Amino acid sequence: MKVKIKEKSLIAKMAAWYMGSKNIAIVFGKTIHLHGVNKNEFMAVEQWVNHELVHVRQYQRYGFFTFLAIYAIESLRKGYYNNRFEVEARIGETTGEKITIH
Repeated sequence: MKVKIKEKSLIAKMAAWYMGSKNIAIVFGKTIHLHGVNKNEFMAVEQWVNHELVHVRQYQRYGFFTFLAIYAIESLRKGYYNNRFEVEARIGETTGEKITIH
């Protein structure tokens, strides 16, 4: 799987503000957007990388806009933590997949 990492992302900065977090990773399609953490720091935390890779696979499974819509509905109904996509990503933190970072 080819994945791009974007450091100092405005999207991630906005997500960090919304979530009240100093550092964050957020996925859109095949790009992991980072704020408050650089690529090397992010890549050093295997569980965090695996979590975000689950989201990349979810985008692939549902398609970009469908995933965003379903994710938003899930979050509104169940909250961020109980959102089925976040539950799946937390489970996936302990499994790995070979990736190519650009």
